[in-house]
Amino acid sequence: MRVLVVEDARSLAEVVAEGLRDQGMAVDVAYDGLTAAAKLEVNAYDVVLLDRDLPGLHGDALCRMITEREDRAMVLMLTAAAAPGDRVSGLTLGADDYLGKPFHFPELILRIHSLARRRPAARARTLRAAGLELDPVLRTVLRDGRPLELSVKEFAVLEALLRASPGFLSAEDLLEQVWDENADPFTNTVTVTVSRLRRKLGGPPVITTTPGIGYRIPDVPPAT
Repeated sequence: MRVLVVEDARSLAEVVAEGLRDQGMAVDVAYDGLTAAAKLEVNAYDVVLLDRDLPGLHGDALCRMITEREDRAMVLMLTAAAAPGDRVSGLTLGADDYLGKPFHFPELILRIHSLARRRPAARARTLRAAGLELDPVLRTVLRDGRPLELSVKEFAVLEALLRASPGFLSAEDLLEQVWDENADPFTNTVTVTVSRLRRKLGGPPVITTTPGIGYRIPDVPPAT
């Protein structure tokens, strides 16, 4: 899942971003509305955490811009203006959810996952293919009923592949969805992470590779 945090309080933005990365999300940060608008032009996000009182371009204007897009991100307004009237006005602008500051971080995580599932292209909460079951909220993975222990990035790569199944994701796709805009496009981190993930998933292999195309998980269990 890829998230854009738009917050002019830099210390809060970095704390939120780091907390989301610890949950396996790819996170970019913008400290003003204009920078956020530029990032939205070049990157595809699942969820945008949006402060309202932003320099450069007000959060309300940015919210309207996002909600007018055809394949838009879900918007969670995260703001100190938390009175009922503020909440109503924010939702009227097209925001999908509204959370006042200060907030409880576990609640923020649950709301982000809930919004991601509400996107038109999103699937059900539990992802299943080829004998695998992954729950992104509980952060559990089963293979043929057997629980697996994965690192944060291994979990995120597997989630991306299951969401795309039975389609392919290139290494560039995985960099965009699992890491962030600062990832080195020439790094071998995707190859290394997929290799570790394959070892933990065990046999028979469920992640296939097609040179020049990418990685995929078929929607049926592999033959034993």
